[in-house]
Amino acid sequence: MCCESGEHKSGFSHQRHTFGCCCGCGSSFRRFMSAKEERERIEEYKEQLKKELTAVEEHLKEFKE
Repeated sequence: MCCESGEHKSGFSHQRHTFGCCCGCGSSFRRFMSAKEERERIEEYKEQLKKELTAVEEHLKEFKE
């Protein structure tokens, strides 16, 4: 399980169909999301990727200066 090492993973693929940890260590009892919830989760992931890309571009700019 992901939490045995003390490192709780919470990335997109790790939480694919759950609100908590996929290994069952989280407090969530749900296993599946509705289509609306899945779409909202994917939209949120998309926004997080945009923010990550912005941060990466900022770091690259710093290296060039």
